[in-house]
Amino acid sequence: MYMKNLLNVFVVPIFLFCSFQTENELTLKRQSPSEKTVVNNDRIIYLFFKAEKDPSANPKIALQNTQITGGKLKRANIFQRKEIQKGDLIITLEESGGKEVAKRLVKDPFNPELEVFEKEGISKRKISLQSAEFSARFSYSENIQMVKVEKATDDGLQVLFTQKL
Repeated sequence: MYMKNLLNVFVVPIFLFCSFQTENELTLKRQSPSEKTVVNNDRIIYLFFKAEKDPSANPKIALQNTQITGGKLKRANIFQRKEIQKGDLIITLEESGGKEVAKRLVKDPFNPELEVFEKEGISKRKISLQSAEFSARFSYSENIQMVKVEKATDDGLQVLFTQKL
């Protein structure tokens, strides 16, 4: 009898403790996605651009839209300097002091490479466009103040566009 009472003294509190733990976990799982993003404060900023070539074939870029949404990027798109080819664009987000927050590489939007289905099979061809639209996404930070778009040329990087956000 003594062993039975001793067992109840130890086992009952453990069961109670475990039942409260699962109840707390279920409450957290029942939160809506918007509540979770507010708690995590993870957000993504999307930047939508339009690019056109003027009569002298110089690109003009305009920021069409920005959207901030809840979420988290799975991986950072880190690129190497050797991956940059002539015509590619580099989009940079900067803080107020000019410090770079993030960079993305966008393959040449005026000369995209498309897959073509022919009798001989699938091949890739580059096409030349006078206007194009492209976008980039970044992890959002309150410190982001400016966006800059640069084009890779034979002489280095040429700044095409800068704008405060």
